[in-house]
Amino acid sequence: MAHAAPSDQLLVARIRDGEPDAWNELIARFEGRLLAFVEGRLGRRSAGEDVVQETFLGFLTSLPNFQDSRPLESYLFSIAAHKLTDHLRREGRRPTLPLATNNSGADWEPPAGGRTVSSAMRSGERRGMEEAALVQALAEQLARLRSRNEWKKMACLELLFVRRWANRDVATKLEMSEQQVANFKFEFIARLRTLVRKQGLSEDVFPELHEKA
Repeated sequence: MAHAAPSDQLLVARIRDGEPDAWNELIARFEGRLLAFVEGRLGRRSAGEDVVQETFLGFLTSLPNFQDSRPLESYLFSIAAHKLTDHLRREGRRPTLPLATNNSGADWEPPAGGRTVSSAMRSGERRGMEEAALVQALAEQLARLRSRNEWKKMACLELLFVRRWANRDVATKLEMSEQQVANFKFEFIARLRTLVRKQGLSEDVFPELHEKA
């Protein structure tokens, strides 16, 4: 059985302590490998970037349950496999399992208890509740950015989420680094999840916020 390297354990400990640089180090260390794995199966850079961002967010939400003895790379690739499966199902494409092949650098494992985000169809009522929750959370986010005059960040988010530009295209347009764009995107989604959580919705609405990746 593989065990976590001391450097991985130290990085996770720093993330748990809230060190800002620790998140940047996590992304810098694993983003390229995860993107290569996901993009190789999707064939589209922008979609691959979305899945990788969801992977990091999955790690963030499951951090309280992460066992330090587990290899960090294996854990991240396992989350990526789950997120990729869900993405393919949303597109109506049949995923081929295991998604993580031997050359991906990770082993694929099914979610605990066989639970996935796509395990049940969402009813119209549930979708309405989700939309209302997202509208409220987005309004809070945008109001916060406007109050701080963070116009460049707002422009960045508009290009990412409204126009669906790839990170590198946004970076070129706004004269930023791709890492800055990725950080803005990660911060925005993480805060969005936090705001939705605070609304106290049932676990049946947005089960993604309660899953243990």
